[in-house]
Formats: sequence, C-alpha cells, structure tokens
Amino acid sequence: MSTIDVNNLLSQMRQMTAQVRPPETAFKAAPVSAQSDFSALLKQSISAVGRNQMEAGNMAASFERGDPGADLGRTMIAVQKADLSLRTMVEVRNKLVDAYKDIMNMPV
Repeated sequence: MSTIDVNNLLSQMRQMTAQVRPPETAFKAAPVSAQSDFSALLKQSISAVGRNQMEAGNMAASFERGDPGADLGRTMIAVQKADLSLRTMVEVRNKLVDAYKDIMNMPV
C-alpha cells in the first residue's frame, strides 16, 4: 500500500477550497480562526466525497437500467473517482487519528 503525501494533499484541498469560494468574498470576510477554517474545510471535503459517491451511484444505476445517454466510460471514471476520494478520506482520517493518539500519549 502506498503512503499519501500530506503536504500535497493539503495543497490540493486548499486549491479546491479556493475554487469553491467566490473571489470577491474571499477577501472581504472577517478573519477566521484556524480551528474553524479547518473544520469548514473538513466538512467540505466530506460533503464532496458524499457527492462523488452519490453521482457515481446514480450514473451506475442509470447505466444498469440502460438509459439512453448513459456512457460506460463516464460511469467507470465516476466510480473510480468516488473510490479514490473515499480512500483518500479514509487515509486522512487514519492520519488524524494517529496524530491524536500521538498527542494524547505525550508526557505533560
């Protein structure tokens, strides 16, 4: 199993967040603490994974029903994209749990 480059993943998550936020409101907002910013980013990431899963499920069901316009290539790409995003989210969760365990085991 390969490991995930955390810095690269965080960079990609920041890029996705920048794409979601409209540019004119990104600079007008009041400064947000790092804690609430991280939680918002985590919520957005989780909802994006959920949307990918729903989209892939709908496309697969559409293809299985034989709906006109259901494309096998697009369906397979959507399924793979949903699988990859879910695996990434699981790895991020595992890293967060490991970091939490490390912090809790530190002597005070």
